[in-house]
Amino acid sequence: MFMKRIVVLSLALVVGTAQAQQARNQDEVRFRVVATTTQASDLLLTVTEGVEGLQITSLMSAGVDPHLYQPTESDIRAIREADMLVHNGLGLEAQFSAVFRGLSEQGVRVYALSDPVKQAGFVMREYDERSGSFGPEDPHFWFDPRNWELSVVGLAEALSELDADYAQRYRANAQAYVEQLQALFVWASEAMSSVPEAQRTLVTSHDAFRYFGAAFGWRVAAVQGISTRDEAGVGDVQAIVDLVASQDIPVLFIESSVAPNTIRAVVEAAASRGTMVRLGLRELYSDAMGQRDSFGGSYVGMLTENILTILQSYACAGVTLAIPDWPTILPTLPEELINVDCAI
Repeated sequence: MFMKRIVVLSLALVVGTAQAQQARNQDEVRFRVVATTTQASDLLLTVTEGVEGLQITSLMSAGVDPHLYQPTESDIRAIREADMLVHNGLGLEAQFSAVFRGLSEQGVRVYALSDPVKQAGFVMREYDERSGSFGPEDPHFWFDPRNWELSVVGLAEALSELDADYAQRYRANAQAYVEQLQALFVWASEAMSSVPEAQRTLVTSHDAFRYFGAAFGWRVAAVQGISTRDEAGVGDVQAIVDLVASQDIPVLFIESSVAPNTIRAVVEAAASRGTMVRLGLRELYSDAMGQRDSFGGSYVGMLTENILTILQSYACAGVTLAIPDWPTILPTLPEELINVDCAI
C-alpha cells in the first residue's frame, strides 16, 4: 500500500497530459508516477506495460524544450500525490531543481534516468579549449542507445523496489525492450557508417548530439551550446559558416524543439559568401520527441527517424550511401519515411 504524500511547493508546474496507462477511477489507482520529459514518459509506458492500477502523468508534451520549461502551480495536482517522479537529470530540466528538492524532502521517490549512466562513467562534459577546463555535464545521454539500455534496466529496478507485486513484469518488459535497443544500435551503426568518413559531420541548432556522434563515429557541431538557454551570437554563426565552407558540409539541421532562426542565419550567411548549403528534409528530434501517436513519439521511432532524416538528406545532397535493411524485431517503418522527395 502506498501512502498519499502531500507536497507543498512554492514553484508552480504546467499540467501535462495524463498518459494512456491510467486506472479507470480513483479507487483503482495503486501507484502514481509523474514523468517530466517525453523521453521519460515513453520509457515509463514501455517498462510498465501490462501493470494494473498504475497512473502515469507526463508534464511535457511533444516539441517542448525541457531546458526552458517553466513549472507552474496548476501541475501540483499531479505531483502532490505522486509515489514517484521520473526525470532525465544532469540539469536538463533546469527550472525544476526546487521541485525535486521539495519532493525528496516529502518522501517521494525522485529518480533520474541518467543515474545509472553516470554511475557507469559514461556521462560527457563540454570541454572549453580556451580555458582548458571542462564545463557542465551534457544531459543528452539518451542519444546513445547503449546509455538508454542502462536507463531501462535502472528504471525497472527502481519500480520493482516500490511496487514489488509487479517486479517480474517490470523486469520482463525491460529485457524485451533492451533486445530492441540492441538491434536498433546495430542497425544505426551500420546505417551511419555508410556515409564516407570525410563527410560525417552533423551540424544542428544546439549541442545536443555529442553522445550520438560518439556512438556512431560522426563529428558534431552546433550554433548554441548544450543548453538552449545559451544565446548564440554573430561569432557563433560565423564559426559554423567557416566550418561549413572549409569541410564542404552539404546539409544543416533544424531541431523540433528549438527555434529555427540560428540555423537559417547560418544558411543565409553562408550564401552571402557563395557557399550553398541545404536544410535537412525534416527537423531532428533533440530534447523532445514527436506526438505520442506518431512514429517519432517513441524512443525507437525518434532515433530512427533522426537517422533516416540525416541519411536521406545527405543522399539528396549527392552523397553516396546505402541504408541497411530494417530489423524485423523493431516496429514497422511508416511509408512516408521510406519514400522521400528530395525537392522538398
